Amino acid sequence: MEFIEKITWRDVPLAYIIRSKLNPTQTTFLTPLEFKQQVGFVVYPAGGEIQRHVHRPLERHLVGTSEVLIVRRGRCEIDIYDNGRELVATRELRQGDIMLMVDGGHGFRMLEDTVFLEVKQGPYTGLDEKERF
Repeated sequence: MEFIEKITWRDVPLAYIIRSKLNPTQTTFLTPLEFKQQVGFVVYPAGGEIQRHVHRPLERHLVGTSEVLIVRRGRCEIDIYDNGRELVATRELRQGDIMLMVDGGHGFRMLEDTVFLEVKQGPYTGLDEKERF
């Protein structure tokens, strides 16, 4: 099993699935610098420190949203669609897996009671008729 799967459509990245078995030994970012959200693992030894700092403002024009889902508990299937709403892939996500959606669309089927931690640009406005497939 691959620990990181990149799902693409016509060379356009749609999603990354990071499996819970990935155990990096050094700081590793999984997304290119130009992505709207940076996702990675930051690894420090005991006694290590992160110096006090501020985050510089960075103005970006967002034309889409991205989201990160972390499966805290449970299991689900995710369907990943291209921007034309055609099904590209179906994958199962399990406890500890991380999914980064960077383009296209998606839908879920819960296989067990499931809890996600979700991070995305907000605010969440719900689905209107144009967003539904």
